[in-house]
Amino acid sequence: MRDKLSQALKVALKARDTRRTSTYRLINAAIKDRDIEARGKGKEPVSEQEILQIMQKMVKQREESATVYAENDRPELAQQEREEIVVIQEFLPQPLNDDELQAAIAAAIAETGAEGLRDMGKVVGILKAKYPGRIDFGHASKSVKAALNG
Repeated sequence: MRDKLSQALKVALKARDTRRTSTYRLINAAIKDRDIEARGKGKEPVSEQEILQIMQKMVKQREESATVYAENDRPELAQQEREEIVVIQEFLPQPLNDDELQAAIAAAIAETGAEGLRDMGKVVGILKAKYPGRIDFGHASKSVKAALNG
């Protein structure tokens, strides 16, 4: 992932694409901050999984900012945030669609032998392990709950 980001930054610099260049630099800065924090705690540099989480968080932050800017009549800033979202999402895995999510939940329930809500944590744990970065767990937890209740 780090190599892909470095290559993308080089291409953006050569193309003089300021939006992509600044967004790639923001991503690299966020990763570097997390690396420094981990080093201070005596841990290894961040993993691919953690990089995905950092980028997902960046997307959510920009979505929230774009909404606030749009509500406050600042369309140019909202547009800038949306453009950054598009650039960041190029590095994220494609999210599961609803049918794939339901199939993944059913498979996780079968794998864990979950029978009720008390087993919800096991099911979510399996989903997090098998589909890193591809599931919005705020949405998925409702589906898991419904599947375990039904």
